[in-house]
Amino acid sequence: MTKYIFVTGGVVSGLGKGITAASLGRLLKSRGLKVAAQKLDPYINVDPGTMSPFQHGEVFVTEDGAETDLDLGHYERFIDEDLNQFSNLTTGKVYWNVLGKERAGEYLGETVQVIPHITGEIKSFIYGVGQKTGADVVITEIGGTTGDIESQPFLEAIRQVAAEVGRRNCLFLHVTLVPFISGSDEPKSKPTQHSVKELRGMGIQPDLIICRVDRPLDEDIKAKISLFCNVAPDCVIENRTVPELYRAPLMLERSHLSDIVCRELGLTVPAPDLGEWTEMLARMDARDGRVKIALVGKYVKLHDAYLSVAEALHHAGYEVGCFVDIDWVDSEAITDDTAGQLLAGADGIILPGGFGSRGIEGMLCAANYARKHGIPYFGICLGMQIAVMSYARSVLGWQDAHSTEFDPDTAHPVIALMNEQQEVTQKGGTMRLGAYPCRVLPDSILSHAYAAEEIQERHRHRYEFNSTFRDTLEQAGLRVTGVSPSGKLVEAVEIPDHPFYVGVQFHPEFKSRPNHAHPLFRAFIAAAERRNQNHAD
Repeated sequence: MTKYIFVTGGVVSGLGKGITAASLGRLLKSRGLKVAAQKLDPYINVDPGTMSPFQHGEVFVTEDGAETDLDLGHYERFIDEDLNQFSNLTTGKVYWNVLGKERAGEYLGETVQVIPHITGEIKSFIYGVGQKTGADVVITEIGGTTGDIESQPFLEAIRQVAAEVGRRNCLFLHVTLVPFISGSDEPKSKPTQHSVKELRGMGIQPDLIICRVDRPLDEDIKAKISLFCNVAPDCVIENRTVPELYRAPLMLERSHLSDIVCRELGLTVPAPDLGEWTEMLARMDARDGRVKIALVGKYVKLHDAYLSVAEALHHAGYEVGCFVDIDWVDSEAITDDTAGQLLAGADGIILPGGFGSRGIEGMLCAANYARKHGIPYFGICLGMQIAVMSYARSVLGWQDAHSTEFDPDTAHPVIALMNEQQEVTQKGGTMRLGAYPCRVLPDSILSHAYAAEEIQERHRHRYEFNSTFRDTLEQAGLRVTGVSPSGKLVEAVEIPDHPFYVGVQFHPEFKSRPNHAHPLFRAFIAAAERRNQNHAD
């Protein structure tokens, strides 16, 4: 029978519930269990796809095209399993589904209520992710903080799940803050006690308490939390701040987290095999080089807006053997006059995805600067489109070359709305989303990086390379190196006589893992290191 683990949070937000859930998933997978992860978010948006990156951070896209919370990126990177549309549920999606069923007459005239209909919809998603993946263990994180009004239906739903599957098949982990008060020079357990009291008021008794701390907890404070919160002494787990996220699984395992979880769920499984993870950490520790990457974007004030890109850069650094220092450059600050000052010290320049016209001219300057000065350039989604627009302007002399997203009346629309998007009027969930195949052309940076003739990568866009201009651009030296299987859609472009100048329409960052860096990011960082070494010599 599938086992269910629910991760809740208390006291304050931002304690690392997602990293705790992801770390536990890694530990259980290392014991031979098949693990699925899931996030329940209390906001009323149907999904985060239409939310501002400044408010919510990046939108993480799954293989099957779901636009999800960024915590799913952590789950995939730690557990190394592809997630799906059942892996993220919001209050908005719950009510959307329930009201759709009501309109279709599926409730046979019943009065539709929070209980049982809203909670029933939530439970169907919880059970659904396990059924779809065949998981031995489903780890579900409940967004928000215990006590929030909007989280109550989710907490009621997981209480019902525990009653339905039995407590031997269900486990509650509560992540709380144990603050250290410098004036009295001691940690305080009272916030944790009150948070657990709030949770118990919802009918949920936590089985484990994960204490977020910056310094070690002594046994007295652990015993106090155990006594007042009614959990076994060894079920009070210290969750210390670590210098890199990927050290969290081993840090938690030092407190025997997976041993305790397996004991409480009655799972008889082998000891964890963390060899691969330990080897990855050893590569991290062995890094001796250093490269500086300018990440040029319009949302750089909130680094979470480019979370997967940043992580993929670091993953590549682990394998290449160098530290990756990210310089967050606001594209609105870049002009022909400032580009040298802002970008000259970079060993590589990366332009990630984005929407809207703000900051576009600065991105074009950055792409042109990288081309002229031989700096490795990696354009992703919008960054690929910028590379095409920049090349058309600088090499072909088409000064008005643009995307119809930004200039519908341009005479040289080198980037245009996809045909399948022409009649689309709804914004949410209507882009080209999820994994699509791409044919890689031989003797290219892509072919050397992937060592494959066909790949699958995830997409999130409405606009594409306008093939009307393909022949002209290729004759001018911009080579198309990735296309759809039919050959009609351009997926990647390169400049052959440049150290590294690649633009891809897809989002490779979503498939990068700390123990398996994405091949394109690895090739990009390797090129940046070569530039760094050449300049050092």
